[in-house]
Amino acid sequence: MIPYPAIHASHGGIWIANAEGTRPIGRGEAIRIAADTPVLLLNAPLVGLRLGYPELSGLDLLELFAFLHPARFAVPTPKGLARAVDLSPPDKDEDVAAFLREAAAALLAVPQGDWPEREGAWTAAQSLTRLRWPWAPAIGPLLAKPQVNERWLFAKLPEWEEQAPRPAPLTATIPPADAEARLADLTGHGAEERLGQRAFAAAATDAFAPRAMRDSPNLVLAEAGTGIGKTLGYLAPASLWAERAGGAVWISTYTKALQRQLSKETERVYPDAAIRRQKVVTRKGRENYLCLLNLEDALQGGFAGRAAILAQLVARWAAYSGDGDMVGGDLPGWLPTLFRRNGPAALTDRRGECVYAGCPHYRKCFIERAARASAEADVVIANHALVMVNAARGRETSTRPTRYVFDEGHHLFEAADSMFATALTGQETIELRRWILGPESGGRGRRRGLQARLSDVASYDEQGGIAIQDAVGAARHLAADGWLGRIAEGAPFGPIEHLLAAVRGLTYARAEQPGDAGYGLETELAEPTPELIEAAAPAAAALDALVRPLVTLGRRLEAVLAEAPDWMDAPARARVEGAIASIGWRAETVAAWLSLLARVGGPVDPAHVDWLAVDRVEGREYDIGLHRHWLDPTKPFAEIVLKPAHGALVTSATLTGGGDWETAEARVGAPHLARAPSRFEAKSPFDYPAHAEVLIVTDVKRGDLPALANAYARLILAAGGGTLGLFTAIRRLRGVHGRIADRLAREGLPLHAQHVDPIDTGTLVDIFRDDPHASLLGTDALRDGVDVPGSSLRLVVMEGVPWPKPSVLHAARRLAGGGSAYDDRIVRARLAQAFGRLIRRADDRGAFVMLSAAMPSRLLSAFPAGVGITRVTLDEAVERVRVRLSLSTDIGQEAAPAIEHGETG
Repeated sequence: MIPYPAIHASHGGIWIANAEGTRPIGRGEAIRIAADTPVLLLNAPLVGLRLGYPELSGLDLLELFAFLHPARFAVPTPKGLARAVDLSPPDKDEDVAAFLREAAAALLAVPQGDWPEREGAWTAAQSLTRLRWPWAPAIGPLLAKPQVNERWLFAKLPEWEEQAPRPAPLTATIPPADAEARLADLTGHGAEERLGQRAFAAAATDAFAPRAMRDSPNLVLAEAGTGIGKTLGYLAPASLWAERAGGAVWISTYTKALQRQLSKETERVYPDAAIRRQKVVTRKGRENYLCLLNLEDALQGGFAGRAAILAQLVARWAAYSGDGDMVGGDLPGWLPTLFRRNGPAALTDRRGECVYAGCPHYRKCFIERAARASAEADVVIANHALVMVNAARGRETSTRPTRYVFDEGHHLFEAADSMFATALTGQETIELRRWILGPESGGRGRRRGLQARLSDVASYDEQGGIAIQDAVGAARHLAADGWLGRIAEGAPFGPIEHLLAAVRGLTYARAEQPGDAGYGLETELAEPTPELIEAAAPAAAALDALVRPLVTLGRRLEAVLAEAPDWMDAPARARVEGAIASIGWRAETVAAWLSLLARVGGPVDPAHVDWLAVDRVEGREYDIGLHRHWLDPTKPFAEIVLKPAHGALVTSATLTGGGDWETAEARVGAPHLARAPSRFEAKSPFDYPAHAEVLIVTDVKRGDLPALANAYARLILAAGGGTLGLFTAIRRLRGVHGRIADRLAREGLPLHAQHVDPIDTGTLVDIFRDDPHASLLGTDALRDGVDVPGSSLRLVVMEGVPWPKPSVLHAARRLAGGGSAYDDRIVRARLAQAFGRLIRRADDRGAFVMLSAAMPSRLLSAFPAGVGITRVTLDEAVERVRVRLSLSTDIGQEAAPAIEHGETG
């Protein structure tokens, strides 16, 4: 047994275990022991939060697990760890500390057995020893030095190979009967026939029919209620079309959770794992993947302290990862959170600095491998944001898909809203400055400016070299390091900082209210002051001086490609093509900034909504700028994504949520197409009236935080846990959590919370799903896309009516969309999505509680027809929840579901 003591802290108390046994201790003694002695912990940041000692460190069992079992996921709780190391889980809180010592012994025994992740461990341990990793003295002596030098990560990773361009898809029609037959194969011929699913598969074939007219895709809108089985319903015709046409179908989701679910469902289409790897590829944005060049820099001294330890553990993971996806892939979501903010973001390409073929790891790059694999795949599982980015400015123009399936289609509007927006802010301009100039402060890292990245081209092409010099000179007029401080002190430097100072002054003058809580401020870009108009002109001149050389440089690079000098081999060509795409994207961004500045003192653009904003968190400013959104962002979406496509299926369980089919069509861009879409609807087969009810509590006063907390506590106690609590404000979520967590813990009911626990959202959902007695508090991210079937989620409690947040953008869309009717549609859609978390399979049962006496009756149509809706007092609600849900015969008796690492979007 390991000689170190173990400390466990929960909302129910603190315990320490050593060779003599376990005893409860106070917070002060726990902090003193942890400061003086190496201690075993499970999730040090979480334990530190509960001790009130954020700098807590020790021997974290999660770090040891990540070293021993890279690319494996374990739920980061005592129960989850017990399952991962094949031990009996502790029954009570007071047993956890002793269990941690037992689990540590089990993990340290791993090297003595059949250990599939042995390769690379000894080498990594040597580096971790030099970095003073707390586990190094314990694990190091257990690892025998290999007789042959271990392959380093960068030698071990496989290389991708160039493939001949894929031919254009053939013209193929999928008869509905064929889709139904394929569906029967996927579900199994002995399975219970689902008529709704069959009808869905048949209707979906229209999206795969040959297109009759240019810019007029075959668009199918399909609303399929929970339980229809729409995933297999569209995989059936999609896989048939891919086989017969020889093309790829891109299936796009909004949440990473559904991406994982889809990947799992494709096992039915392609049961053989090797074939499935060729036929199915999951794609995400570049910022999700590990950048090998950034990792190499981190391993060679670019990181220090705890961040350097994280880099070593990530390198261990990268050697065993299936796809290199750091966000929602096979990297445990809890691993980066153990290191707080040190390093994870710097290991991905978040700034678009990729040098493509100029990178020594280009042929092993996870991003490039995924891109090439998707060019040959039959099914590409992507997300709405990536689809739009690829269509708008992607490099893969020759492999642009012709068929799409947009699942979670009710989110297309907000995805397009984010993608096609413009933000001329301090943060955005300083990022552009850094991309062009490279590091200016002499800091560590491999960041290089435009001149260094394209030095060979500049020396070959004189005009290109001049354009680079001009861009570098113009970039010096953008916001620079320390810009926020200079503006706050009234001493801005350069035309862009002067513009931002004018924006800040006008925003405070018009938007700040008495008793302001310190959150962000915004005001319409209307009736600008002379100071703002005067600042806009030199800022526009500075941006114009920047966009011109960028456009010129892009053209010169295209000319270099066309002339193909002797030194330009395939890798160099790929690097120049990548530079053209990256420069073009930034030139478009600057051009959009110029268009936005033309609005200052100029005419109103009715297609757009423009405003000024000062972004703050808890009173601290972090960005300032001008913003522009499309009034209807589905217009550019239809133009850029839908019109070039031949067919698209848009589906969701709540596609018409809050409105009707005209609303659904407007939210996905159908009115901007010449050809009207086809519509399909299949109601959920679940018996909602028999399995769920809606309770509206009438005596919890709005704004009374103690009363709100008391209501949550009583309802969670009545249900015995299994509660998802949804909030419209983070401040109230934190206030409720702080008041009830200890109270629930004393009853054996764990409480977890977004924005409180230092754990990523996906892992919080995994923890919640894994324990039917646990409850989870969260905000919008948990209202949609969380799939927790069974007794782990049997009660949904909303703190109030989820009205849209007042903003300049919302006010404009509300005016254009029918005033209060527009607000009502949004609220009904949100209520439908929240209720949809409750019943995920036919035998689920639950209750939905709204803590709002002011809930308007006109909004109750959001809930399924026939579901009982009753206005009750809190006492009555608690009793009804207790009677309906605390039947402990089933709760907690189910076999624990297989948990996969997850993150909701």
